[in-house]
Amino acid sequence: MKEYDEYGFLQAVLEIPSVNGADDEGAVARFLCDFLRDCGVDSQVIPIDDSHADVIANIKGESEDLVVLNGHLDTVPYGKREEWDTPPERCVRKNNRFYARGASDMKSGLAAMVYVLGTMVKAGCSPRMNLCFMGTCDEEKGGLGARKILQENRMPQPSLLLIGEPTGLKPGVAQKGCMWIELTVDGVTSHGAYPDEGINAVEYGMDIAREFKEKIGSHSHGILGTATVQVTKIQGGIAPNMTPDRAEIFMDVRTVPGMEPEDVVKMLEDVCSRRFKRCPGRGGYHYNVVNQRRAIEIEGSHPWVAEFDEVLKQMGLSTQRVGINYFTDASILTEYNHSMPVLLLGPGEPSLCHKPNEYVELEKYSKYVYIMKKVFFTSFEND
Repeated sequence: MKEYDEYGFLQAVLEIPSVNGADDEGAVARFLCDFLRDCGVDSQVIPIDDSHADVIANIKGESEDLVVLNGHLDTVPYGKREEWDTPPERCVRKNNRFYARGASDMKSGLAAMVYVLGTMVKAGCSPRMNLCFMGTCDEEKGGLGARKILQENRMPQPSLLLIGEPTGLKPGVAQKGCMWIELTVDGVTSHGAYPDEGINAVEYGMDIAREFKEKIGSHSHGILGTATVQVTKIQGGIAPNMTPDRAEIFMDVRTVPGMEPEDVVKMLEDVCSRRFKRCPGRGGYHYNVVNQRRAIEIEGSHPWVAEFDEVLKQMGLSTQRVGINYFTDASILTEYNHSMPVLLLGPGEPSLCHKPNEYVELEKYSKYVYIMKKVFFTSFEND
């Protein structure tokens, strides 16, 4: 494999198409694996199907402590190309930035992790502790890659799970959970002129969603703010002059730490059952949870947070705690160990995720490379 500097490596990763649902995400896994192997790192590709694969690498350290580094291989679609000033599938450098889909979310964090691991091992440097890198596919949708790791019992019990999601180099100590709920409300049809003879499933469904939103919104977090519910899809009705006897409502629920999925389900059940007690024997409801991701939080006083704080302070960077409202693979990778410490830290900007003209500042990318070396390799010295 050709030699890369830190920017050239990032450019190469950005120019491997890995749009979720459209491209072969395994191509990124194979590229990263080949690079690591060429550097002398024990690594392997874990195939899932024709377009999905993970990459896992392990490096023996000077102590038996273990840290897992994680980044996802996929990106979201480009969106409307006319809204981009540069080709989204190409890496274009201007104004000391790299523009491309995935530049912030999160190929810059992914590439930096792999580049540091490979080049440091190639230079003969040993990490302070055992390191395990996991590049996971399909994070932007169902989390196939993270699920594969759990299914094959490849997830160890580390002292830290570090995820390179975009945080603008600020310590990300919390992330919201997510649940997608399909609610179906069954009513009773009647002539539109006699609404009292029927049960309007659409109106009942809207009332349920409204009350459910209020209940969820009563929960908040000091960094993440308020838990939210948003109706993202609704379908119902038969004809303009008929009472709707069925409504299908899709809700996106974003939870904060302290809210467990079973708590959310109970809140929805309470609202639904109370609504339909008013009309026993007529109408009903059922729901299905089609996505379930836990909220994650690490204590601000945790030793690993303090470790990163120290390096950030030395570099003159902010140690302000931040959180993210979207889910990451941490919600899957910690399913069997809810107490696993998770820290989010990456060079990208969360405000640029999924938008046209996505970019990463090269200065922040270089600083992230430095941070990875400084934190994990004792033999690293800044020239």
